[in-house]
Amino acid sequence: MAFKEKYSVAPIYLTAPSKRRSGLLMSPGVKFIVAHDTGNPKSTARGNRNYYENSRDEMSASAHIFVDDKEIIECIPALTNLKPEKAWHVLYGVPTDNQLFGYNANDAAIGVEYCYGDNINADEAYRKYIWVMAKICSVYGLDPATSIIGHCFLDPKRKTDPVTGLLQSRRTYDQFLKDIVSEFNDCTGVVADKYIFTAIPGSGKVLHRLNIRKGAPTTKADVIEIASPGATVAYTGFIKNGEPVNGNAKWFKNEAGNYFWSGAIG
Repeated sequence: MAFKEKYSVAPIYLTAPSKRRSGLLMSPGVKFIVAHDTGNPKSTARGNRNYYENSRDEMSASAHIFVDDKEIIECIPALTNLKPEKAWHVLYGVPTDNQLFGYNANDAAIGVEYCYGDNINADEAYRKYIWVMAKICSVYGLDPATSIIGHCFLDPKRKTDPVTGLLQSRRTYDQFLKDIVSEFNDCTGVVADKYIFTAIPGSGKVLHRLNIRKGAPTTKADVIEIASPGATVAYTGFIKNGEPVNGNAKWFKNEAGNYFWSGAIG
């Protein structure tokens, strides 16, 4: 089945040859993906790409793709051009990429940067981020459950990405990896486990700002309403196999068929 094209990827390439884009092809090809965040809150995909272009002869740091809530920008060929080039997104001296995957990340991995901050819609940026990860897996025949690694695990003494960016967007790294697999399955037609609904109505007080999600017990679903702390919310029942948030997979369902996470009500 064809991969579901939910979003578009805009190829806006950096000038080559330059320090940021050498033009060298990956060798032996794409074998895994490194998940990054920009480390620069409020910076956008286009803004980061333009910064790279304007400083293209100043340093050798780079990445293939930047993702925010509005755009997925490819600045070094990786996904829309199937002759992927090297980017300089992980130090050559770190050993973990070779230990886990058998190759240096710069030679055989696509680097994808997550943009975050107060001016960026975290839910929409996250949807695009996991989608493009799943898309790369589909294009290059990678297993979405085993082919993605965070930069912080390759270079733990210096880096915290993408964990820092994900936390500021209220996601954990473990959930991120699970969501990529779920997105891959959704976009390739793999049927996921059905939610098991238990019809026990009730109500509860909102403890923290509560996002009510459209039609599905997952943070990937659109927020259609926000309940303030102290408000009372009613539900018709619950499911226990929704998206785990802080280890809790129980979500309540309201009369309109929308969901809210049980951990935010008492």
